[in-house]
Amino acid sequence: MAGTKCAVVIGASIAGLLTARALSEKFEQVIVLEHDSLPTTPVSRKKVPQSRQLHVLLAKGAQVLDELFPGFTDDLVAAGAVRSDPQVDTTYCLDGHPLASAPSGITTLGISRPYVEYEIRRRASELPNVEIRDNVEVTGIVLGDDHSTITGVNLLNGSVSADLVVDAGGRYSQALKWLNELGVPMPSCSQVDPGVVYVTRHYQRERHHLDGRNGMLVVPYPECPRGAGIVPVEGNRWAVVLFGLFDVDPGTTDSSMSKFAESLPTPAVAKLIRDAEPVDDAVRMRYPSSRWWHLERQRRHLHGLLVVGDALCSFNPTYGQGISVAAMEAMTLRDLITGDAERLPAKFYQAAAKIINIAWSLSAGGDMRFSQIKGKRTTSGKVINSYLNRYRLAAGTDPILGKAFLETANMLAPAAKLLTPAKIARTLRGSRRATRIAE
Repeated sequence: MAGTKCAVVIGASIAGLLTARALSEKFEQVIVLEHDSLPTTPVSRKKVPQSRQLHVLLAKGAQVLDELFPGFTDDLVAAGAVRSDPQVDTTYCLDGHPLASAPSGITTLGISRPYVEYEIRRRASELPNVEIRDNVEVTGIVLGDDHSTITGVNLLNGSVSADLVVDAGGRYSQALKWLNELGVPMPSCSQVDPGVVYVTRHYQRERHHLDGRNGMLVVPYPECPRGAGIVPVEGNRWAVVLFGLFDVDPGTTDSSMSKFAESLPTPAVAKLIRDAEPVDDAVRMRYPSSRWWHLERQRRHLHGLLVVGDALCSFNPTYGQGISVAAMEAMTLRDLITGDAERLPAKFYQAAAKIINIAWSLSAGGDMRFSQIKGKRTTSGKVINSYLNRYRLAAGTDPILGKAFLETANMLAPAAKLLTPAKIARTLRGSRRATRIAE
């Protein structure tokens, strides 16, 4: 994109900061505008309530962060993050059964959201052409004289001109409203309503906890629409999250959390909550629905404006996909900032849709297993879900199936990898074997 000079990013979210990093290779100046007051240390932000909740850095997200910021994950480990092979070092429970243990070659990182965001912000702010301004409220976008190009943003006090504006304002972004006010129709939206209520608390980590393993994930399933995650984070702590679907609330008291944990298909979570020493109070969040705004289907786009991150698609947080999708979108945008500026929105949304679809098929598809969730269920979808039920059962005895599932969960491979002829054959054999073992 010849002659580009200034890009403005709305929101110093993780998506916004990664976008700024990507744009810094193509623009002379990148300005990030954040309405919140940004801390100078890795602490939670009041206006980002989810920052106190457990977050997961999937393997794909870690790979992309290392590409955008060389040495990023090494620096996190030096700060106390814990590297793990999720098939060996942690217990991953699907439909009440742990995956068969074997080295997977996949690496995940245990680290808190505030520290990941802080490290990204620190590195982005050190780029010579990136400026991060906090306590700035964006009130709208500026339409150029040609009535088809966005030329900047309006602020509560003043305005900023830009060759490109990227809205990374999160789930409550105003970008679509602003576009609609300028005559662009609202895009269609896919929505799944899991009604997640999740509660996170941190505990002191000791070697004997979880029999020496590095964590646990208990995935909900139709017979048990409740789950949990235990992840080691910096400061020698456990981050423990309990979550219920359909507005089932784990509560924030010792007794309510213990009672909830005891209802899970493994006693390990309840045991850790009883035995470990809490280091803070429990915090609750509600997440009513996952939403994907289908801007890739729009016929008309105003030039000079893009929507990214949770503003474009927000996922059920219990799948841990948000940071990785944001990183992959940033990389895609970096690669597309060449050639014809007028075609950029359409090209970006088409490319982003392919990234989103990988994550959506796993999270929204997984949520659609539950009969309480409204939505059209096709015959082919029912057949696939029936097969995946057997797959999850077989993965408890077949480590090859377990590895393939973890590759999909970590966005290293599409869900179609679970449906190859070889995997189908292993699933049929393994599910019969698993059923015999259960008997």
